[in-house]
Formats: sequence, structure tokens, C-alpha cells
Amino acid sequence: MKKNKTNIIGTIVTIVILILVVILSNLGNTETKGIQNVASRIFTPLQSGFVSLKNKMSGKSQLNSDIDELKSLNQNLTTENSELKEQLREYEILKSDNEKLKEYLNLTEKYSSYTSVPAYVVEKSISNYDKIFVINVGSNDGVEIDMPVISDEGLVGHIISVTETTSKVQTIIDTASTVSCSLSTSDETILLKGQLGENNTLKATYIPTDATILQGDSLYTSGLGGVYPKGILVGTVEEVVNTKNESDRYAKIKTSENFNKLETVLVLISINK
Repeated sequence: MKKNKTNIIGTIVTIVILILVVILSNLGNTETKGIQNVASRIFTPLQSGFVSLKNKMSGKSQLNSDIDELKSLNQNLTTENSELKEQLREYEILKSDNEKLKEYLNLTEKYSSYTSVPAYVVEKSISNYDKIFVINVGSNDGVEIDMPVISDEGLVGHIISVTETTSKVQTIIDTASTVSCSLSTSDETILLKGQLGENNTLKATYIPTDATILQGDSLYTSGLGGVYPKGILVGTVEEVVNTKNESDRYAKIKTSENFNKLETVLVLISINK
């Protein structure tokens, strides 16, 4: 709009100057010489000034146009960036769901002799004393109290309470938890208990004096106690602590499952006959 107004004004000024030039050229040389000089002094600076102003206004208009284009480009890039972030988030969700599905399949294949229900952890309550997880299956899925809960890595715990859609799991790292286990190198049974302030370590006690227990030995559920079936991996011996009284020696056991990262579990409903 400003550019059009500038062109109109320029045209008018040019026409006026041309008219004056024609009029002056029709007068005698002697009479008009002074007038021509005066007119030249007046209109030449005006015309130069106008041309300069026109160029500045045209340049400013171009600058404004460039700024508008940059703003539009920036807005488009911002929108595209947001869309890419959303697509990446959706991809990560799909990737996570796919990994969980693979874990479910691995678990059901590994424990195919059991009727089971897959689930995932929806809440964790981990303090110095109790370590309870909440999973997203309940009585509507056939889950009952005392049913064992496992992961792809090994034993997790057992069900201690149930609603229609959720269940609480007391993990084996809970201080109130006790698991009867057998050494992979013998039939001797020992007890594993959860420890204060430890999320992935158990304490093995009541180790028979004639039992050989070494660092790196694996421990599996013994099947005693009526809660956990026999043969589920619990952990490995991390350290054996000897005492003056051999009957009081104990061992530190590293759980096979990393409870800090646990997400997917399987509830064993019953054994298939």
C-alpha cells in the first residue's frame, strides 16, 4: 500500500516538473534564464530527495516482507518439530509395548506347565521395611491370595491382597518375606530373607554346617512352605560370611531380578495336569 502511494506521488511530481520545463522552454532565453536557474535549484533537490525516500521505503518494505517470511518459516519449523516429537513419543510407546509383549511370550513359554496371567506393575511402594508392588490384574482375572508372582529373570514374590482389578504383591526383598531355597550344587535347603535398605540383596541363613556354599552358586525355590513351586530361580551367592561359630555363618544373595526396573510379571494361577 505504501509502495503504491509512493509511486503515485512520484508520478505527480514528475508531471509538474515536466509542465514547468515546457512552459519555461517557450519563454525567451533572456527572460527565463533566471527562472530556470531558480526552478532547477528548487526541484532538483526535491526530486533527488524523493528518489532517495522512495528507495528507503522500498527497502523497508522488502525488509518487512523478509521478516514476515522468516516468522512464517519459524512457525512451520516449530509445528514440524512438535509433530516429530509426538511421532517419536508414539514410537517409544509402541517399542515399550512390544518389549513387554515379548517378555509375556517368553514367560508363558518358560512356564507353559502353568495356567498363568500376565500383568505389569502399576505402583511401587518401596521403603526400608516393606517392599510392595501393585499389579493390574485381580479377582476378575482369577488371581487369589498366596499365588506366586514371577518375572522372566526369576522369583518376584506372592499375592497378599486382591481387588477385582488389581493385586498387591509382597516381594521377596520385603523384610517380612522368607523363601525356602535349595543350592544348585546340593539338595540342602536354606532360608532367604529380605534386608533393611536393600532392594536387590537377600540374606541366606540356617546354612547347614556340612553344606558347601560358594560365591556364584545359584539358588532355586525348594517347593517347601506351600507358596512357591519348586525350581524357580531366586538369585546367586554374592558373598559368604564366615563367623566364629560355623552354624551362624550366612551369605549375601543377589536377586536374579532387578527390582528397581521390574515392570512385567506373571501370576501363576495353577499347574496344568
